[in-house]
Amino acid sequence: MGTPSAAMYSTKYNRGFQFSSKISARHFNKHLAYQRKPSVSLPSSAVNLSNFSGFSLNSANIRRAHVLQPINCAFAENPTSNFQPQVLLQNFRNLSFDSVKGGLSELTPIGVCKWVGIAAFAIAAAKWAVNLVLNPFVWMYFSWTWLFWPWFVAIGLGVYGIYCFRKHSRCEASIVEQLAIVTSAFTWLTLVPPAYFNGFLEGWPYVFFFVYHYFFFFNVSIRKRLYGDYNMRPHDPKWDVSVPNWYQVLFGVGVMVGHWLAAFEGPELHLIPGGWSNIGIWGLIMATLFMHYNASLYLAKYSEKIVVPTSVVQFGPYRWVRHPIYASTMLLFLTYFVALRAPLSCLYTIGVCIMYYDQKAKLEEELMADTFRESYLEYMSKVRYKFIPFVY
Repeated sequence: MGTPSAAMYSTKYNRGFQFSSKISARHFNKHLAYQRKPSVSLPSSAVNLSNFSGFSLNSANIRRAHVLQPINCAFAENPTSNFQPQVLLQNFRNLSFDSVKGGLSELTPIGVCKWVGIAAFAIAAAKWAVNLVLNPFVWMYFSWTWLFWPWFVAIGLGVYGIYCFRKHSRCEASIVEQLAIVTSAFTWLTLVPPAYFNGFLEGWPYVFFFVYHYFFFFNVSIRKRLYGDYNMRPHDPKWDVSVPNWYQVLFGVGVMVGHWLAAFEGPELHLIPGGWSNIGIWGLIMATLFMHYNASLYLAKYSEKIVVPTSVVQFGPYRWVRHPIYASTMLLFLTYFVALRAPLSCLYTIGVCIMYYDQKAKLEEELMADTFRESYLEYMSKVRYKFIPFVY
């Protein structure tokens, strides 16, 4: 049976209406609408709804209606709690010169500075957003397709990479977050600098973006091959050889600067010649990957839990240089600079790598000499070069 709202039968609401006419409220009856007289007051304790019967209402101002919406029978405790757009519009209608003048007269110097700063920031942000949207440089496209170069994706990936690196420094980053760190770093090494200086992307930057990923995941792929997962095993922390943090930061900044200088120094991407020279660059890429993979694999075969050497490795790339993994990293950077035709940037970055890896190799060789003594000293006398055969 259709009845009025449950709020009409509750004794919680006391409103004191005086009703005189009686109407039916049977199931599926016609809609009801009421109009309140302006002279009727609404005190907080007014209506005693408990006097209502289940089927009749006494009202002097309720009439039958066939097309109006049903009445809302629920009463709010605080009538002003419901938002009404008319109230907001009424505030604007009441706005006058005198009210604005009175508000301005109440401002303090600190308040004026605050609002001026907010207005200046809002104007600058709006101007920057408009220029960003309308500037064609932001939406750079490939020279052979009409796909846009997404600057906002690169910036977002960089910010997310910094966030993941912060978690990684606390040993809280997941595998996906560690991958995001590597991807964001290589994006800002190989993709963003050429895009910024050339206005578009094509060719070698894309190749090296994926080559860098493949190169730096050799170690974890070997760990996956040996243990079935990517996690490091517990080991003696004395083998965790590392240089001071400030040295690592300078090395990272130096490598980043070198890649940006290469994009600035080299010719525009569409002017880089192809043909047989590309075959030579592909040969350098293959040599780099082969050297790094074999060095990591031989080191893993003669190491316990990969990071703890059990003997002096003298096979594979270790026959030519004492630190082939570091040498392959420098060869990778050299190949990138050769592909972009940036020789000066190449010399700068190789110099940065030699200074950093020389310091790290010195600590590792001292540890190896203390552990294996004559065996490692004999190996050092046999293989005289650290990184570059017949040079250094």
